[in-house]
This record gives sequence, C-alpha cells and structure tokens, in this order.
Amino acid sequence: MRRCLPGSLARRRLPSRSLTTSTAQTSWRIAVQNKNASVNALVYVAPDDAGTISEAVKDNICTKNMPTTCSSAMLRDFTSPFDATVVQLLNDSGATIIGKTNCDEFGMGSLNIHSVHGPVVNPYQHPASAMEWHVRERRSAGGSSGGSAAAVAAGMCDVALATDTGGSVRLPASYCGVVGLKPSYGLISRWGVVSFADSLDCVGIIGKNVASTSRVFDVLSKFDERDPTAARSSTREKAQELSSEQMAEGLSCSRDLTDLHIGIPQEYFPASLDSSIVSPFRRVVHALKTRGATVLPVSLPSTRYALSAYYVIASAEASSNLARYDGVQYGLHGTYALTADAFDNYFLQSQRLRQCIRDDFMRVFRVPNPLAESPARNEAGVHVLLHPSAVCTAPHLDEQDGLDAYTQDVLTVPASLAGLPALSVPIMAGAEGDGWPLGVSIVGQWGCEKMVLAVGAAIEDVELKRESLA
Repeated sequence: MRRCLPGSLARRRLPSRSLTTSTAQTSWRIAVQNKNASVNALVYVAPDDAGTISEAVKDNICTKNMPTTCSSAMLRDFTSPFDATVVQLLNDSGATIIGKTNCDEFGMGSLNIHSVHGPVVNPYQHPASAMEWHVRERRSAGGSSGGSAAAVAAGMCDVALATDTGGSVRLPASYCGVVGLKPSYGLISRWGVVSFADSLDCVGIIGKNVASTSRVFDVLSKFDERDPTAARSSTREKAQELSSEQMAEGLSCSRDLTDLHIGIPQEYFPASLDSSIVSPFRRVVHALKTRGATVLPVSLPSTRYALSAYYVIASAEASSNLARYDGVQYGLHGTYALTADAFDNYFLQSQRLRQCIRDDFMRVFRVPNPLAESPARNEAGVHVLLHPSAVCTAPHLDEQDGLDAYTQDVLTVPASLAGLPALSVPIMAGAEGDGWPLGVSIVGQWGCEKMVLAVGAAIEDVELKRESLA
C-alpha cells in the first residue's frame, strides 16, 4: 500500500529525472516545483508527465494509482483499489491525472485550513505588490476545494476536479480568480467519491476559463448505474430538450443577449456583503444590459433560512457517513437532530425549509424543472439568476474565527439545497476594493448547464474586453 507522505514531504514528492520537451508537460511541472511548497495545493504528484491536458483530482475522490486521504490522518495510508467513475471517464478521454489536491478534512470546511497536510495558501498576488511572490500576503484559497482552485490558479494544471456540498467549488473559484462549476445534482456520478452529505454532494469542475470547464463537463455528464443518486437517462433527455429550447430563445451568441432574461435575487445582498463587491457586480450587470439582456429584480424569500437548514441537514448526513472513520468525533456530529426528541423540530423542519427554497427557485425560472411531475412553463420568468459568489474577497488565513468560517457559504448554499447548477466566473475588482479576485455566480434551472455556461462565457468575454482596454 502506497504511503501518502505527510505535510511538506508530500509537497516535495517530485521526480528527479529531467523534464520532457513538451511545453504542456514542462509548464505544469515547473509550476509545481516553483510554487507548490508555498501554495500547498497538491498533496501528491504523479511521477509521470502529463499529456496535452493536465488535470488534478481532489483528495476525496478515489484513485487506484494515487493515495486518497481526504486530508485526514485516519486515511493517511489509504490507496483505493479502484478509480471513481469521474476519474475513469477522464482517463478514457485522454486526460492525464497529475496529482491529488488538498482539501478540508472529508470536505468539511470553507477555508481549507482543516487538513492534515496543512492549509492551502491562495496563490494570487496583487499586481501592485512590491513583495516577492513567496512572501506574499497569506490569504485563504477557500474550501473545501481550495487545493483544486489554487492548483488551477497557479498553473499547476489546466482543470481540477472538486466536490461541492454547500459552496466548496464556487467559493474557492471566487477567491482564487478561476472558474468553478457545481453541476445539477445527479448529473455527474458520485460513485467512488467519499461522501459528506449524500443529498447535497456533487462533483464539480474548476478550470482556467469557461471553455475548459465546459469541455470537462461534457466528458463527465454521463449516466452511471453504480451511482444510486444518478439522474435517469429519460430525465437527462428531457433536461436536454428544455436546455436546447432555452438556448434557442434566450442566447444566440455571447455578444447578442437581446432575448436573455436575467434575474437578480434581492435577498443575495446581505448586510455582511462587502461594499467593494457591489460596484463591480453592478458594472457586469450594466455590461450585460448593454449587450441587450433584460435584467429583472426577483425575490427568493426563503433564502434567509437556507444557511440554518443547510447546517442541520449536512451535519445529520455527515454523522451517518463519517461515523465509520471516527465514531466518537463524526458519529456525534449532527446526530442530535436525528434523535426522537429533536427530529421534528430540527431535521424535518429543515427539510420543509429546503422545499420552500426549491419552490422559490421554481417560481422565478422560465423553463420548468424536468424533475417535476407536471412541469409548467413560466413565460414571465427568467433564464438564469446572477449574484455575487461570495460576501468578501479571500479572507486572511490568520484572522478567521469559527463564526466567520460558518457564514462564508451564505450565498452558495441555496443553489445546493435546490440541486441547481451554479457557475462562478471571475470579474475584475473595482478601484474601491483590495484588488483581490471577485466572482459572480450564474444559477440556472436543473439540467440547464449549457445556458449557465453560455452566460458565463458572455461575462468572461465582457471582462476580457474590459481588461484589454484597462
């Protein structure tokens, strides 16, 4: 059984032989050699060179030729006897897995500071900083998939697989200035993924841009009979029809958004939202309107209950899934909500609130949810929703208390509870901010990833043009 080396030793596990002549192969390994000791994004590096596309995999996704530790001391020596379905699909597509990425232990966290391998340090450095890169400002890369986002942002790989339970793809993507997709629940196989909360967990994708993220989604979005939560083929076909219909009527190209209707949820601007995020967000909205999009205010009134409901449900499910590893620590985590005395007031009530959150989303979207028994079209609805990805830029690693960590997911949790696709796309910071990366999130109807990705590409195009004029 291969041993996963602890801490800094894992970060130094690099081959001694010379690099190959391929530019793609050379660039990622040089990035690992130069940056990983400071970033701590990769906890295991493959000895073989990558092919045309280099991809990394979060450490809670099983790989038969690499350790899978879930960033926990309890699994430090574990190597899976099989590949997860998503890893197998990547290998079949010709991609090369270059390593495993750091994460919060068992995927539980928002800052990637709870890991046996140590915290992940955001690789971003403000362009105006006079400091050397290796002594840059120490900020979080987000969690729990901080290693995946940091690896992509630092050029260690083209794309990285991650998991998202309540925001673990979108928060790190926002903090690190990369693209992060949480797909519709049930579209990408979870077989071979170590579970945190079964009704919420999704395998997500973090990439340098929307195009690379979209290509990997196409590879992974396949029915898997081994995954009991996988959406059936008939449901996928229905979703594909609705998505194609929506694309035809709402988005002809990224530069002509005349028929696109975008909703701005009024509840997604809480008091905790940093004021420096509002101006860049409004700038993006204005740019989309300039290209012809219709932007409407919408209301999702149950949003204020989302975070409370999420932590009850996620903790209860985690207590069941993780008790096998440490019954004392995880077996008690969230178990109270499942006891006879508390079940109705906590767990059942949280499930009712979850349904209210789903209903809120269903009322504002134009196309129906293909999972609904009798879907009805809403001609007054919107194609997608747009909101800030996070309430702040990347937090300082040394200035986080427990309460701050628990509230990082306030804008990402609702889409997770509803099982909807959500994409975080980086945008340029405003002059009034601290200059660190920002993200905006696009949320769509279940199964409408193509629309979400297309709107993300439009925002990406807007930002690239603005950057070229800056």
